[in-house]
Amino acid sequence: PTPSESQSTEGGSTSGNLTSTASLPESDSGSGQTQTSSSGQEISREEAFSIALENAGVSQSDARNVKIERDGDNGIPIYDIEFDTDYGDYDYEVAVSDGSIIDSDYEVLEEWAYRQPDNPVSEEQVKILVQQKVPGAPASEIRVWQENDDGRSRWEGSLSYNGIYYEFEIDTQTGIITDWNADRRG
Repeated sequence: PTPSESQSTEGGSTSGNLTSTASLPESDSGSGQTQTSSSGQEISREEAFSIALENAGVSQSDARNVKIERDGDNGIPIYDIEFDTDYGDYDYEVAVSDGSIIDSDYEVLEEWAYRQPDNPVSEEQVKILVQQKVPGAPASEIRVWQENDDGRSRWEGSLSYNGIYYEFEIDTQTGIITDWNADRRG
């Protein structure tokens, strides 16, 4: 399956194929989504991978070239998780202690996105899509502007919310998020 089905996660909605009501690998992509293990202990590599897959809106069967390493980020023990799909590549940092997403970054292949059905999105719809990925973020704080390259238009934008800085690109014709980055600051 491609990232075209909407799903729900603890922090909000996720949808694989970002249309006006969906967005490619989503959820709160780095907005501090927390998933603790049932025992309250550190999460396992498998649990961290499941958190990343759910957040990305990617099924385990679609993930290839999976790399999971235990590492640290600013003193926080993390799992560094990387994987590819037929439609993009993904990189996550998930906290070992509680499963919160410390950092997420993904890029969807533009060639794939351009082959998807048209579902044009307005600036207002872009802000709604970002709010679906970052629950609680005020629309007034989401900066959005339009860019044109090679005859193809896209929305670009950024948001700083709850100590996390987000940057994104959304194809205007399909509504698919082709680039998403969430980076915890401080």
